[in-house]
Amino acid sequence: MDIIVCVKHVPETAEAEIRIDASGRDIEKQGLVFDINEWDEYAIEEAVRIKEKFGGTITVITVGPEDADSTLRKCLARGADRAIRVTDPKISGSDAYAIAKILYNVIKGMRFDLILTGVQASDDESALVGPVLAEMLGIPHATMIKRIEFRDGKAIVNRELEGGFEEVLEVDLPALFTIQTGINEPRYVSIMAIRRAMQKEIKVLSLMDLGLSEEDVSETGSWIRVKEMFTPPAEKKVEFISGSPNEVASRIVEILRRRGLI
Repeated sequence: MDIIVCVKHVPETAEAEIRIDASGRDIEKQGLVFDINEWDEYAIEEAVRIKEKFGGTITVITVGPEDADSTLRKCLARGADRAIRVTDPKISGSDAYAIAKILYNVIKGMRFDLILTGVQASDDESALVGPVLAEMLGIPHATMIKRIEFRDGKAIVNRELEGGFEEVLEVDLPALFTIQTGINEPRYVSIMAIRRAMQKEIKVLSLMDLGLSEEDVSETGSWIRVKEMFTPPAEKKVEFISGSPNEVASRIVEILRRRGLI
């Protein structure tokens, strides 16, 4: 089974102090640590498990700068066979639709049975790339996938719904699935696997290689444009109360009374 996994190189912002850059339309990325998108990590692990069971190949694709090679090499170390990076300064400002357009032009001439992506991207919270890409390729797709099995040339998938429910679907192949966290446990990557991955070639493509122009992507070819970014105002403040037990208790009672809670 030939599998394509689309991954994204994103900044880790959970514990970082985020600042808006001078343009007011993006964050300052200098000093931030970048890694593979969390949902994509589960997608590549699922691809490797399918390959181990059924054979075939795994190709990972990303759209991003040269620094994104570290994410691709992590995928290669986990068991991917080939890696492709699309890099071009003209891609700046592209939304999920434009990124899907780029991926479509990479994938349309490739042979594949399955395409996996993460459910969403942690940097912009977009969950559009997978479904849009599937529509462009003219193949069926399903989102929020928690389980994949194969039977008689079809995929049987469990799709996560709200309220803890799941939907079971039978999908013809080739197909595209967006993978939810928790579908598996991503494996530990050994030092030896990382060293082998460092020796593998990463194919680099530009927009010209794909027959695309700046007008096809960037803000011009996008559906969504970011006009302004801002950090939300702090609505609650934490107050640390110190002193003896009696002083702390008195202070708590005072706060509760002031807020009308007692």
